[in-house]
Amino acid sequence: MPNVDITFLGTGAGMCVYRNHTAIVLDCPDGTRLLLDTASGNSVMRQAAAVGMMAQEFEQVLLTHHHGDHMGGLPYIQGQRSLTKPEGPPLQVHSSEEALEAVRLYCKATRLRAIDIDQDGATTRNGHSVFRWRPTEAGQRVDLGATTWASSFPVDHLSGSVGWRVEAGGVSIVFSGDTRFSTELVEASRGARLLIHEALDVESNLENANGRGHSVAAGAGRAAAMAGVEELIITHIDSSFHLDPQPLIDDARRYFDGPISVASDLYRMTVATG
Repeated sequence: MPNVDITFLGTGAGMCVYRNHTAIVLDCPDGTRLLLDTASGNSVMRQAAAVGMMAQEFEQVLLTHHHGDHMGGLPYIQGQRSLTKPEGPPLQVHSSEEALEAVRLYCKATRLRAIDIDQDGATTRNGHSVFRWRPTEAGQRVDLGATTWASSFPVDHLSGSVGWRVEAGGVSIVFSGDTRFSTELVEASRGARLLIHEALDVESNLENANGRGHSVAAGAGRAAAMAGVEELIITHIDSSFHLDPQPLIDDARRYFDGPISVASDLYRMTVATG
């Protein structure tokens, strides 16, 4: 039975100077390819090209929120898609309505390629659709492929932020996006095979992390344990933990006794579905 292949294109926190910003690819058993967040600038396409992924191969984007290090790559993906496959289908962008409104404004401001943007999507000047905005409500099922679907849930970051639970071939994978410790995330992660959770710092610096709208690794471990997930991967790494992420693992281990790892840029893993 086909598996879910996960590629971490970027794993850095917003101010990290050693890693690319957040973008994760899920290749699902039914052939659906999902992009969770789009990093910033052209780094998302540079990282994708390094592992043989081209812009025209992305058709579904799940955004967690509208900070630039998570949604800033969208115009660059669209620009590359229009260059390489000008008559291709529009990029489907799923997120909260509040996040999508910020995305519309950002795309209007950048205009890397001349497009007209409205409430429903974006078209080129000759009328070809290049973006479709797909606002979602918390808990709403979003069908993405024959056996792939997702639902969002609110998290504790900025207004309109969400995390995503993806169901693919019988496997559940949850991505926190940016958040402080969140009971909504715990509920949404119940019984998941894998939780991908951000961690900016360790619990001894909880006040600093929370003040910036983020979790500590202990919080990620606590969420994993409370939700009963099988495995935890920590991402959104700040500069101070780039070379030595072991303190993050140790911090999460205080609460979670399952497998824990810290993702790095271009790290790839496979989750079995059978």
